[in-house]
Order: sequence, then structure tokens, then C-alpha cells
Amino acid sequence: MSEKIQKEEQVEEKVEEQKEETQKQEEETVESKLAKTEELVAELQDRLLRQMAEFDNYRKRTVKEKGDLIRTAGADVVTDILPVIDDLERAIANSEKSDDYNALKEGLGLIYNKLMHALEQKGLEKISPKNEPFNTDLHEAIATLPATEDTPSGTVIDCAIDGYRMNEKVLRYAKVAVAQ
Repeated sequence: MSEKIQKEEQVEEKVEEQKEETQKQEEETVESKLAKTEELVAELQDRLLRQMAEFDNYRKRTVKEKGDLIRTAGADVVTDILPVIDDLERAIANSEKSDDYNALKEGLGLIYNKLMHALEQKGLEKISPKNEPFNTDLHEAIATLPATEDTPSGTVIDCAIDGYRMNEKVLRYAKVAVAQ
């Protein structure tokens, strides 16, 4: 029986060795998985930091571009108005030499039309609401007058100061007298 016991002990030793070997393999597998996971975490952290830096640079660049756009937005309009300024300077210079007020009046009218045309090209629209229904989105009532047969209640009778809007945004409300 001692041989049988020896064989059983040998078998048990082999089983123990196999268990230890399996445990070592599992530990190596766990360690390799942990190492791979740590590498992946490090790579993802690096990517995240790069993305954050890239986004921060993008944000700074867009803020700078927006600021530049705001600073230079009026340059286009001013460039279109420069010929009007030249015409006004010529009109002032010629008004000193000439006593013809009709010519001066006609010249100022032409200059005004040229200025309005340049501004209309940029999207400016005049709000002149006489004899139109009162609209709080476009008009500001500064006076009320009694309604007549010709002007029903809620109609603009007179426009004291014209309003202006640019690209559907009101820049200045028309100041009006309304029939009531």
C-alpha cells in the first residue's frame, strides 16, 4: 500500500503543481490585462487632454475672429459712404463760391439720395408710417390726436421722426402721433 500512497502523493503533488502553474498563468493574465488597461487609460487621458487643448485653442481663435469681425464690420459701410463725404466736401466748397441756392439745394438732394442708396444697399430701410395702422413693433407713440372721418382710430396721423430698421431689426422706432 505504500506504493499506492506514494502514487497518490505524487498525483497530489502534480495536481498541486498544476494548480500553482494555473494560478501563476492567471496572475500573469490578470497582470497583463491590468498593464493593457493602464496603457489604455494613459492613452485615453492623453487624447482627452489633447482634445481639451484643441477645443480651448478653437474657442480662443473664434473669440479673436469674432472680435476682429466686430472691429472691422463698419469698414465696408464707411467705404461705401466715402464718396458721399467727398460730394459733401465739394458742395461745401462750391457753396462758398456760388450764390445759387437752388443749385445748392439740388446738389444736397442728390447727395442725400446717394447716401440713402448706399445705406439701402447695406440693408437699411426707412420706416415712414404716415396713414398706416399703428404698430408697436415699429412705432413709438409720442402724441395722440382725436380721430376724424379720414383717419380712423389707431392710424398714424403724423410722423415726427422717421424710424429705421436694418435686416428686419429695428434700429430706431418711428416717433408718431396716433389717432384715438
